[in-house]
Amino acid sequence: MWLAVLARVGLFAKGVSFALVGVLALELALGRGGKSTSRQGALATLADESFGTTLLVALAIGFAAYALWRVAQAFFEREEDDSKLWAKRLGYLGRAAVYFGLTYSVLKIAGGSAAESQNESARKTTAEVLDWPGGTWLVAVGGACAIGLGLYNGYRGISQSFVDKWDTARMSSAARRWTARVGTVGLLARLVVFALIGAFAVKAALQYEPSEAIGLDGALQKLADQSYGRWLLGLTALGLLAYAIYCFVDARYRKV
Repeated sequence: MWLAVLARVGLFAKGVSFALVGVLALELALGRGGKSTSRQGALATLADESFGTTLLVALAIGFAAYALWRVAQAFFEREEDDSKLWAKRLGYLGRAAVYFGLTYSVLKIAGGSAAESQNESARKTTAEVLDWPGGTWLVAVGGACAIGLGLYNGYRGISQSFVDKWDTARMSSAARRWTARVGTVGLLARLVVFALIGAFAVKAALQYEPSEAIGLDGALQKLADQSYGRWLLGLTALGLLAYAIYCFVDARYRKV
């Protein structure tokens, strides 16, 4: 029971964070303000709103719940194939680390600290790693992993394998069909974002130039800077909103 609560609260908070990024990017694409930003940057926009601090703390609790759910999966989930089990465990623990970090960032924002852009963070980290022995290879491998993660998201979207994790018996056939399509759009948007982040990390390694590294905010800005940039950014923003809806559906129907 407690595991299901952690999962549903965490997935809902995850959806809210991507919805904020998508809305801001869509507003930028439509010329109505907005900005290309990371989830931390999007959440920072809440700080100046009424009840902003309360909302941020609530989201931080949600992100912590998501991280704890992933840790629990790493320890309690069983798999007949040991090699698959350890790969899954590493994946779960990696996601937990990301969301523990996001929890910390959001609590800092709620406490009045400015949010650091993912671009700045990516460039600082890349500069540090490039100075390590074999740093160029590490950055390149990291970029390749990001591209691989993007391709995996694309595969999940096209195959709609994520539906297997839903309790579809509780859904009408129309709801199942349309939510699966929304999930596909959302995961393909993630493919675009991760592929851009990975490609520029590889470029940073090959050119030994940390300033080439980008985060989510940088990936969205790269789209905006292209020919037909508003269209590209707008479509990606809609994709991120679709991913947010997918997270909400996942929170409601996921078998935990």
